[in-house]
Order: sequence, then C-alpha cells, then structure tokens
Amino acid sequence: MSFQAYLDKAEEKTGLTPRQLVDQANAHGLDAGSRTSEVIAWFKSEHGLGHGHAAALAHVVVKGPTISTKHVGTTGSHRDDSDTLWLDGRATRPGA
Repeated sequence: MSFQAYLDKAEEKTGLTPRQLVDQANAHGLDAGSRTSEVIAWFKSEHGLGHGHAAALAHVVVKGPTISTKHVGTTGSHRDDSDTLWLDGRATRPGA
C-alpha cells in the first residue's frame, strides 16, 4: 500500500481529510516536537485507526507532508506518484 493510500483509507474510515486529522492532532498539542509513538497512540485511541494508518498520519504531524523519493515513480505496491502527500481529501486530489 502506498503512503498516500494509507492517508486515503484513514479518510475513508474517519470521514475526515488527512488535513483535518492533522489539525485535530495539532489542536491536541501534537506537532513536530512530539514523539512519533505518542502521535500514533493518539490516532489509534481517538479515531480507532490501525497502526499503519496512524503511523502515516503521525509522519505528517511530525515531519510534514514530504516523503522519501524511494518509491516515487516505481512499479511496486508501495509506489507513490509524488514525494508530497495530498492532505485535502481524495475527492479533490488532481488526477484522482
């Protein structure tokens, strides 16, 4: 599953865009200075997300929407189209 797919699935499960979920975490005091494990635990507890979905969102909270280019443009199951994640909802993503 691609990094973006984890965010899309979290949106599907919660009804909130990734940006709204990140904003909620920020309002709860979670940000770039937080420990990733703390952010993951909060997403799991607050929204009932699985570890992978919570970890993808935690990455955005702690490190921002840019990801490694390791899988960008590859053909594997973990490939992403861009090194910048789309946070404003699947329905508004260009080309979706």
